[in-house]
Amino acid sequence: MWGVFGILLVGVFLTCLEVPSLRRPGYRKDLIVFSILLIFGISLACAKVLNAPIPNPGDWIAALLRPLSDAFSPLLH
Repeated sequence: MWGVFGILLVGVFLTCLEVPSLRRPGYRKDLIVFSILLIFGISLACAKVLNAPIPNPGDWIAALLRPLSDAFSPLLH
């Protein structure tokens, strides 16, 4: 639980550090991207601290390419 608190504290610190400079005109898209990535990173870090199962992107890619591999496998043997 302290790990989650620490992660949230670091997130608030980073927000207080970066957001004032991103609130200037012309930086709206940068602020949106920063917010999305920060929320995503904090969520993953909290899940890691709480030992939640985090899916591996490599498994998704392997599942996506498996039919292609099965189609070409007979040609290679």
